[in-house]
Amino acid sequence: QVQLVESGGGLVQPGGSLRLSCAASGSIFGINAMGWYRQAPGKQRELVARIINSGSTNYADSVKGRFTISRDNAKNTVYLQMNSLKPEDTAVYYCNAHRVLPTIYDYWGQGTRVTVSS
Repeated sequence: QVQLVESGGGLVQPGGSLRLSCAASGSIFGINAMGWYRQAPGKQRELVARIINSGSTNYADSVKGRFTISRDNAKNTVYLQMNSLKPEDTAVYYCNAHRVLPTIYDYWGQGTRVTVSS
């Protein structure tokens, strides 16, 4: 089992910044990627950013140039730095850990709410 604990959400004005953190614990062997997804009211959950063990990253087009995903391997923690926030970034953000060994499985955090509003 893998436990994911998120933090860092909150209310921010348009143009502002937030940093989300996701700390992983437990049986992290076999995890080859971690990422952030978000779900806005009435919409499906979507990928925001992902980082794989090689260090390669990918982002949703809507956040490229504004969000940066990074990780601290020593702390088993992944971060999402969000700059130039827009009202359309408002959503619940979920941390994800993608396991490939011994079987494919996705772990999810409890979610942290981000509200961008003036």
